[in-house]
Amino acid sequence: MSESTVRSASAAERVLGLLKEPPGEPDVTAGYLDLLGPSTQPSPSLAQSVMESAFLPQIYERVWRPVGFNLAKGWPIGPDTATEQAMTRDWLGLSQPGRAGRPAATVLDVACGPGNVTRALAEGVGRDGLVAGLDASRTMLARAVADTAAPGPGDAGVCYVRGDAVDLPFEDASFDAVCCFGALYLFDDPWTAVDGMTRVLKPGGRLIILTSRRPLPLRTARLGGELVRRATGYTVFGDREVTRALADRGFTGIRQHRYPLMQVVGGRR
Repeated sequence: MSESTVRSASAAERVLGLLKEPPGEPDVTAGYLDLLGPSTQPSPSLAQSVMESAFLPQIYERVWRPVGFNLAKGWPIGPDTATEQAMTRDWLGLSQPGRAGRPAATVLDVACGPGNVTRALAEGVGRDGLVAGLDASRTMLARAVADTAAPGPGDAGVCYVRGDAVDLPFEDASFDAVCCFGALYLFDDPWTAVDGMTRVLKPGGRLIILTSRRPLPLRTARLGGELVRRATGYTVFGDREVTRALADRGFTGIRQHRYPLMQVVGGRR
């Protein structure tokens, strides 16, 4: 058995050790740890149905995210994907690819999709670190597993988990850093999701969220956003909603970057 295979298995074992209720017989047959099992429940919204489709994972990293997200961030003036990923590692207290002394941090990527952000986070974590990407979509996780290379000698372990992003399956204070990019606006109960992210962070741990932004504070804009949410399940957040949510949960050092249709918010627990 190669060292990379052993280390991949070790990453899964470490994730099992972080769970509130570890399964007696872990299911890793699909290449990720499946905590949800068979499900006959329909997707609760149009937006979530799209995210769980078989087609979107095929184009997500090459087309959907670089085009859609970059336009929402004000491309060509706003940051491109590489700049965004470097900023994310910095805000979370991680290092940058290729640097010596990368921290042995334990990092969670909530609603990781096809793993593009998960892999970017792993580039800032050292050999003894761990990066877990969690999502509920089988199709997204299958793409994540297929696109994630086995860890090299100096790389962090990466493990994908199929689980509930709103009701996180991990013990309290399990992670040094938590990331949630492009998903908070899809959750039926986003503030419960933020509660969960706060709960699994260690004291002093860092959180970063990339989500939607309502550029106009007008009442008509808020009403329009509510109509969109009811029709599609997509929530558009005002400039103060996410920062206030973090402040109410005791986060300090809160900072925010606002783009035309998106915002990045981060803080320390």
